Amino acid sequence: MAHPSQLGFQDAASPVMEELLHFHDHALMIVFLISTLVLYIIVAMVTTKLSNKYILDSQGIEILWTVLPAVILFLIALPSLRILYLMDEINNPHLTVKALGHQWYWSYEYTDYQDLSFDSYMIPTQDLTPGQFRLLEVDHRMVIPMNSPVRVLISSDDVLHSWAVPTMGVKMDAVPGRLNQATFIAARPGVYYGQCSEICGANHSFMPIVVEAVPLIHFENWLSLMLEDA
Repeated sequence: MAHPSQLGFQDAASPVMEELLHFHDHALMIVFLISTLVLYIIVAMVTTKLSNKYILDSQGIEILWTVLPAVILFLIALPSLRILYLMDEINNPHLTVKALGHQWYWSYEYTDYQDLSFDSYMIPTQDLTPGQFRLLEVDHRMVIPMNSPVRVLISSDDVLHSWAVPTMGVKMDAVPGRLNQATFIAARPGVYYGQCSEICGANHSFMPIVVEAVPLIHFENWLSLMLEDA
């Protein structure tokens, strides 16, 4: 969960998000080195006439300016492609949940179990209890087992929405008439918050997403209660 004056990303709760954080730090260091080099060259050109001779008329510098960007792109592309393939990899998920966006709430359907579906509405401010977060808490959370691959099928019933949970490293558009999918693994138990990331109308900011990761035994107990109620 984000906190006031936070610098950087939220703590990763899935292996994919951990990889994304590492890639961010990797790319940021490359940008820092490039900025430092360019700043040094600018200062040298402005302050020293001797440097202008070597910087502007040097064949070695021209070769460096040609080869160096190619090497930098190579250093960025390899980890980037690795993470992209990792995010698209879906092998035998233990649980499949269909998330359907509406104006302005989400509905969830556990496709592996018959008759298990529910709507998830934001809790109004006046109905919040102590400890709940304003504009983020919902009446029915999406409950998943931790340390299990979860596939989320995402679509929309009306307009464009986007199902996003930053701590899980998941952000997928919900497009009417199209079924997108995302996968993640909750590495630890907890409650993780997200919001619709697509401007979908007047109440766009009032359709939060809450994912609760619990141990398998607690998930089975929750599942039994939900199936009995259904």
